[in-house]
Amino acid sequence: MGKTPTFSKSDLIDQVAAKTGFAKTNVKELIDAILAEITAQTEAGSKVTLMGFGSFEQRQKKARTGRNPATGETVEIPASAHLAFKPAKPKKS
Repeated sequence: MGKTPTFSKSDLIDQVAAKTGFAKTNVKELIDAILAEITAQTEAGSKVTLMGFGSFEQRQKKARTGRNPATGETVEIPASAHLAFKPAKPKKS
């Protein structure tokens, strides 16, 4: 099997700039502002929904006990939060 191609942030900036005619620097600033606002809103406890695309939310992981695979020693893993994305359901044709 071949490697899965990766579409990076810079690829996204290039594509949006090409489709809109906006300067790449303006597109980068816009994308950065959107991502920063999504992050800020989810950290504040809000769920961010983009209709037809999906939703972002902060999810909590409980503290748990794990095991160091090298030594077999028991390790306490602290509680943490992570950003989760749930894609929208595909449109029916």
